[in-house]
Amino acid sequence: MSDSPTEKLLIEYSEVFRDMDDLTLARWMAQTLGQLSGRCVRMSHPLVTSYRLAAQIGHARQIWLKRLATAPAAFSESTCCRTPLVPLLTRDVSETGLICQHCGETAVPFDDIPEKLRAELHAWSRQYAPIHAVAHWDERQRQAVLNYQQEFEKAATLAEGLLQEAGSQIGPKMLDDYPMLIWEDQDECLEVEPEDLI
Repeated sequence: MSDSPTEKLLIEYSEVFRDMDDLTLARWMAQTLGQLSGRCVRMSHPLVTSYRLAAQIGHARQIWLKRLATAPAAFSESTCCRTPLVPLLTRDVSETGLICQHCGETAVPFDDIPEKLRAELHAWSRQYAPIHAVAHWDERQRQAVLNYQQEFEKAATLAEGLLQEAGSQIGPKMLDDYPMLIWEDQDECLEVEPEDLI
């Protein structure tokens, strides 16, 4: 367990879900999926954050496997943990595929994403990778440029644009094949926060 302030805060927030009995938690998750169905939403959205916390506790208790509540009809079963498919699109999509919000594993391998989307996702991910890499340059790479801080800020600005593109242009196209989509709207390494994408 991390001792970061954010991690401590999320643990505190998750207490409300830990205190729910299995049936109440199952119903809450099913109703929340109903609200999120058909939407392309930010990872930082409060309802998504709440669902993610509930889903982690629900996964540990195997709530969906107990069939205490029925997920909305649009949600197929994920292959990774047999929970409703709630995919997360990250900058690493070409390597990781779409990530499950219940177990944190790959819910949809990249090669299983419909072909019509794969090329666009791959191009977007390849464009993002070198921009993100600026945050991880070693000392030699930093000294090879005149002003590393300026390069870092340029990379952050480019990352903001690409993350916004994922949420506003690519993500909505994916709703034809997935019941909903969560998109990563931050890059901690480049100090890009959700509020930067307004």
